[in-house]
Amino acid sequence: MQEYTVEEILSGIRDKDTNVLDFIYKNYYHQIKVFITQNQGSREDAKDIYQDAMLVIFQKLQHDNLKLTCSFNTYLYSVSRLLWLKQLEKRKLWKQYTEDAENFVTLDESILVLYDLNERYKLYQTHFKRLSFSCQKVLELFLARIPLKEIARILGFKSEQYAKKRKHQCKEKLVISIKNDPEFHELSRHTQTNKQYNG
Repeated sequence: MQEYTVEEILSGIRDKDTNVLDFIYKNYYHQIKVFITQNQGSREDAKDIYQDAMLVIFQKLQHDNLKLTCSFNTYLYSVSRLLWLKQLEKRKLWKQYTEDAENFVTLDESILVLYDLNERYKLYQTHFKRLSFSCQKVLELFLARIPLKEIARILGFKSEQYAKKRKHQCKEKLVISIKNDPEFHELSRHTQTNKQYNG
């Protein structure tokens, strides 16, 4: 099997190289699954956390010049571990956590910041998709900075004023829907410091 250096792996993630991504999954996913399933999680949880961890690493590579002082395997495990411990806290299962035998490294706070942003975006997407097609189109065009006059023309509204009113109604529906979701209140809670998770 093809082997990769840390630099080649990071470059492969940045470039979305399927060979590198397959290599990571085949070689490193198993120990993440073992950790999560031994700590109150399911196989589905393990898959979700693995995907979340890979997304966070990809985002860090886009924004930072990520330099690792450990193996990629250790780094991925550490990110996955951190995200799962956050999930355990959210599920009120923190005290049932079993100390892991694998090596892990202390991570900077940006990992949790990115994870929280991704969770917020998922929540937004969930509620956005529940809006009527008309509301989705109004908000999509508005977010794309299309002038209200043009939105009215595209969607066949009688006036620019009506387009403005419709945009306000749809935005309000979305905000209320999100705020009524218990997940929103969970995400809005004060983020615990990384010390708690980084052990």
